[in-house]
Amino acid sequence: MTRPYTLIADSISHETVEALDQLLAQAQAGELIGFGFVAILKRRRYIVNTAGECRGDPTLTRGMVLALDDELRGMVQGRSFDDTHL
Repeated sequence: MTRPYTLIADSISHETVEALDQLLAQAQAGELIGFGFVAILKRRRYIVNTAGECRGDPTLTRGMVLALDDELRGMVQGRSFDDTHL
């Protein structure tokens, strides 16, 4: 007898966990003083938010979001992500 459906195991994005660990370490060291983010949740839901200096300086943060938009545009067009500005 065949099953009418197949359960797909939940997976953890190890790349996401690693990136968050690095950000947390930088924040705990006092290096990271603010951030704005977009996060994708399961079922294609998402959240956006800011913290720290990014909340305190929305004009600067909007410029940073535009820089992210430029990077994403390059990825869509087939260029590799360049993180040399970090």
